[in-house]
Amino acid sequence: MPNELQSELQDVWVYLSASPLLHLTMTLAAYQAGMWIYKRGGMNPLLNPVLFAVVMLVAILMLTGTSYETFFEGAQFVHFLLGPATVSLAVPLYRQFHRVRESALAIAVSLFTGSAFAATSAMGISWLLGASHRTIISIGPKSVTAPVAMGISDSLGGLPSLTAVLVIATGILGAALGPLALNLAGVKDWAARGFAMGTGAHGIGTARALQVNEVAGAFAGLAMGLNALATAILLPLAWAIFR
Repeated sequence: MPNELQSELQDVWVYLSASPLLHLTMTLAAYQAGMWIYKRGGMNPLLNPVLFAVVMLVAILMLTGTSYETFFEGAQFVHFLLGPATVSLAVPLYRQFHRVRESALAIAVSLFTGSAFAATSAMGISWLLGASHRTIISIGPKSVTAPVAMGISDSLGGLPSLTAVLVIATGILGAALGPLALNLAGVKDWAARGFAMGTGAHGIGTARALQVNEVAGAFAGLAMGLNALATAILLPLAWAIFR
């Protein structure tokens, strides 16, 4: 009987795994589980729901032997929504546009400083640790949203797959530890906090900022877009000098 039950369960899993709906449901369920943990923990930044969702999904895929390509057939529907979600960030930004205009100089200085430091510090540390040139350039755009970061990495001879992993890790760590670091630094202005989160932790940091405060979310969305543009221009120049 146990062998028959195991065989039946395996047949059911083979049938379900062939449906994109299963992996879409898994993705949504994993994030909801992460949100439940996050809320039960008093919305502590360290209990980032994205981190829990990623860990749960990776564990399931490894245990079931499911390839990423098969998983993405269902998850691509969520991936498609990243575009509209990013565009929708223009709404809170439009509402706070008067503050953006008043802070134009501070935004320009912060953007240049944050973008340059995020890239050069990571590249410098990896060089000191003896990383290869290909690894160093893959690490450079870690604070930029994934599609742009992978494009920069590929154009400069890096590894886009490694860059994607580093981008996700940076976003999760930034969203989890960023608020704590800003508290320790005594940064209380919501615009400044949001801009820092968007610059250092791209989309995941922006989502975290939007959960906390609309002003922070607006400035985080602005920082995420401007940082992608600045890094795409500055990193090739920095790499030419560094190399």
